[in-house]
Amino acid sequence: MDGGIGGRWCTIILFALVSGPISYACDACDLYQGRWVYDESYPLYNSLKCPHIRREFDCIKYGRPNLNYLKFRWQPTNCNLPRFNAKEFLTKMSGKKIMFIGDSISENQWQSMMCLLRTSLPPQSIINEQTVNSTTTATFEDYGVSISVFLSHYLVDIVEEKIGRVLKLDSISNGDVWKENDVLIFNTWLWWYRRGEKQPWDYIQIGKNITKDMDRMVAFQEGLNTWANWVNAEIDTEKTKVFFQGVSPPHYNGMEWNEPGVTNCAKETLPMNGSTYPGGVPRAEMVVEQVLSGITKPVSLLNITRLSQLRKDAHPGRFNNFGMDCTHWCVAGLPDTWNLLLSAALV
Repeated sequence: MDGGIGGRWCTIILFALVSGPISYACDACDLYQGRWVYDESYPLYNSLKCPHIRREFDCIKYGRPNLNYLKFRWQPTNCNLPRFNAKEFLTKMSGKKIMFIGDSISENQWQSMMCLLRTSLPPQSIINEQTVNSTTTATFEDYGVSISVFLSHYLVDIVEEKIGRVLKLDSISNGDVWKENDVLIFNTWLWWYRRGEKQPWDYIQIGKNITKDMDRMVAFQEGLNTWANWVNAEIDTEKTKVFFQGVSPPHYNGMEWNEPGVTNCAKETLPMNGSTYPGGVPRAEMVVEQVLSGITKPVSLLNITRLSQLRKDAHPGRFNNFGMDCTHWCVAGLPDTWNLLLSAALV
């Protein structure tokens, strides 16, 4: 797995131990190690001038009064994260196709990228947007760049069969659509623990074995292994650069940030100080890093988990058209930093 981001690629040495940590050995600056600092020049754009922000992410439109969350910039410990330059990004990506693939967290990041680009380009720029089935694509005609988001909650397949909806942990049928792109950013986790009416499947299948349920973390790992095998078998990394986005952390348990008894992010207005999150690294992120360590093709971890854990203040909370939401993120806001990190890897 290739995991470097910055002025040059930084090799990540991954020790593929089931219970052991991943070790990052880098000869370049690690942009993922740092802290959040107040910066009056932020935010990078005015979200009110960005069309089509999903209602769950549009915090200012839905009345969020405290806007301090917009004023924090990610500051790596030993270097600087380059500021986003829309023209430079589109010029570098000229003629290429970029696709975000995953659940609504992928859409969160895609919409941030759309705002970063749309609000920086001149009014006469030609931008066409269309939605076909599970894919929404914005094409920046002046540069020949398309940026898509493909909705796939699990990456692996859900198939309607006689017994009901079956989550097939060893099957990926959308890969032919994905691999036609030049940059792929994958994400999955949010839906793996959903139950009851919010669970979009009735059975789980691995090979010929069909069951009503199983350990969800084991299922998650099985699904990721299927995706990893697909990357190894199907992706031409001479043509296509592959990223996997680390787990996006929710904030519903105040014990994780030293506020016992707090059950959501409603009253959070500032990020955590320093670089350490008391709650530790989510188990799901450990699974992601373990699976990535076994991929033979070059795949980069967009390692947003730890820096996002520090941003308990950056969720919509109740300021959306959905309800209390400490899972997604305001746009403008934290996902802009995810895209700065992505841009640093690509540009």
